[in-house]
Amino acid sequence: MNSKSIKIGIIGLGYVGLPLARLFATKYSVIGFDINKERVSELMTGIDNTLEVSVKVLQSVLNDENSTKNGLFCSTSVEDLKNCNYYIVTVPTPVDKNNRPILTPLIKASETVGDVLKKGDVVIYESTVYPGATEEDCIPVLERVSGLKFNTDFYAGYSPERINPGDKEHTVDKILKVTSGSTPEIGKKIDDLYKSVIIAGTHLAPTIKVAEAAKVIENSQRDINIAFVNELSKIFNLMNINTQDVLDAAGTKWNFLRFKPGLVGGHCIGVDPYYLAQKAQEYGYHPEIILAGRRINDSMGNYVASELIKLMIKSNIHINNAEVLVLGITFKENCPDIRNTKAVDVVSSLEDYGVKTTVLDPWADIDEVKNEYNIRSTKDLPNRKFDAVVLTVAHDEFKEIDFSLLKKEKAIVYDVKNILSENIKDKSL
Repeated sequence: MNSKSIKIGIIGLGYVGLPLARLFATKYSVIGFDINKERVSELMTGIDNTLEVSVKVLQSVLNDENSTKNGLFCSTSVEDLKNCNYYIVTVPTPVDKNNRPILTPLIKASETVGDVLKKGDVVIYESTVYPGATEEDCIPVLERVSGLKFNTDFYAGYSPERINPGDKEHTVDKILKVTSGSTPEIGKKIDDLYKSVIIAGTHLAPTIKVAEAAKVIENSQRDINIAFVNELSKIFNLMNINTQDVLDAAGTKWNFLRFKPGLVGGHCIGVDPYYLAQKAQEYGYHPEIILAGRRINDSMGNYVASELIKLMIKSNIHINNAEVLVLGITFKENCPDIRNTKAVDVVSSLEDYGVKTTVLDPWADIDEVKNEYNIRSTKDLPNRKFDAVVLTVAHDEFKEIDFSLLKKEKAIVYDVKNILSENIKDKSL
């Protein structure tokens, strides 16, 4: 591909958009657009508070505003996007409190692109959606705002994001990328664009809907498998059988799938199945396995809290005003991402029992946790002892804690992630 003739606009500079923008900037001129002024200002100094791109790597690709060379310039001005000929939308697609898909960020991003769209331009969506969303929900917005005709004046594609936040081994360039286009010719152009920077290679899907469906079932499949082992953990707990011992034994078979029980949150696994379920219901089909898996996984925060309370009662610990230390508030280990974290469910459920909680997380931004969940957290190990400690996130730092300094005489340690040694914990999920 002629890198000099290509200028890429990335809409949304979060966990997905920034690593992608940085990667493309090694070969092309890239404009990164985001509505968060503070975020853009920090990025232009080389600081990424999501910790997905290091200061050194980010600074190595930054460009000034008027540069025509390869590199990245971040902006909050739509005007800076007008010279791009490829637009890649990487905004989030969350659900509301009733687990209904929220397409507002996607529609707003489409309106932004529509304002600067020109003849011959290509718009690629990476946001996780249900099959049909690109062509049924986004394309009409692009046509309405731009006044251009789809597949005549401009074209589109879909290439689902496969970012794994906090993973420094499986980075964006090392994960095979699924691509698609609104015509066979555009599909090939889009595939070639990604192939030029993705070391792991690409897979060109035959249609946009196929690519959309592939993404949404990837996470739905994982969600269902985790729900299965979560249900097993509940059953084995009643039978007084150690779930991890069972999984270790079953895992000796060559084709056993190794999933572990736990809290299922984040921006993908805990959300994407609802997108597929909603679309299925529009076609008159009520998905049973998908929604059953979601119900089980969404219930695990309450389950963990109730199990901890039972253990505390058995240990003759007075529950009202008991002090519990919760280790971890992010949705996964060694990552600052708190989106849709289910550790919050553990905290709220414990407080419903009258327990006083203290949340410790060395990775989470204290202000972000307070603003998003109205929970006060700390990065520093408290200098006092607790009636119980529950480990909800497997941060590496937690493996080094001296729990004897945190436990009162009859204190309970509940290890949700099963990372602590047997002599430390009283129970694991």
